[in-house]
Amino acid sequence: MPRNKLDVTIPDLTGQRAVVTGASDGIGLSIATRLAAAGAEVIMPVRNADKGARAAQQIRDQHRGSRVTTYDLDLSSLASVAAFGELLCADGSPIHLLINNAGVMHPPQRQTTADGFELQLGTNHLGHFALTSRLMPLLTAGRARVTSQTSIAARSGTINWDDINWERTYDVMAAYRQSKIAVGLFGLELARRNERQGWGITSTISHPGVAPTNLLAARPEVGRLEDTREVRMIRWLSRHGILAGTVDSAALPALAAATASSTAGSQFYGPQGLGNTSGRPGEQKLWKPLRSIEDAQRLWTYSEQATAAQFPSPL
Repeated sequence: MPRNKLDVTIPDLTGQRAVVTGASDGIGLSIATRLAAAGAEVIMPVRNADKGARAAQQIRDQHRGSRVTTYDLDLSSLASVAAFGELLCADGSPIHLLINNAGVMHPPQRQTTADGFELQLGTNHLGHFALTSRLMPLLTAGRARVTSQTSIAARSGTINWDDINWERTYDVMAAYRQSKIAVGLFGLELARRNERQGWGITSTISHPGVAPTNLLAARPEVGRLEDTREVRMIRWLSRHGILAGTVDSAALPALAAATASSTAGSQFYGPQGLGNTSGRPGEQKLWKPLRSIEDAQRLWTYSEQATAAQFPSPL
């Protein structure tokens, strides 16, 4: 049973395999911990091996006997995504849950991925698009649930079709909004294509609301050496229970999207409090930037061309 009124009931996941990106800290670590506690074997693909090892050990210490494994994965490198996918596919074990949670936010200046894409678009969306494609044989074998984590920032904004990688001008917040709109559009289009092509998976999207994660904290890997003013304010709001949740409460929408028995695909889960910034998780209406099927299809075509990812032909 849920441990408090904000919690969700997670079914017994014994015998299931879950992949959670961004699980070395914050919301991803909370998600991975809850899945491991429910009996799932948890795969944690991480960019920082030492940080990932500490996070995995934390889960094992909290839940004796849990099965947690880390792998190297840098979502800003399509070569790294391909190598990780090949490792798991060579193992051949079906995947039952994939939670595309990792992300970067607000680098101090425009940066690009190893493949030349704007960093936020390339990491948050294109890396996960390519990862999902690479893992499709295992996802179909496990009749998996795929949950893609968008952001409250996706309530507004659009895809900058004329300059999708922000090469002519750069607005860091608009680029972040675009990347998270792209994540949502991808998750919804994945659900539609699954219905047409019979892959046998379930695709949902979620957002965590507002919580004191490390997205806006000091991140030397993206050139941010100090915590931002925004994250300091979010921490204060969270401590006082004002319009912000905790890291653990912010993990609940993705957990509900990935494990709720009522989930059939295409649902959007988020906090149900004022402004959807915190509160009990539940289904909510799609924000306007996520409603365009035309944009979703156009983004899918762009993403296939950009990443050379190939999804299966109809079964």
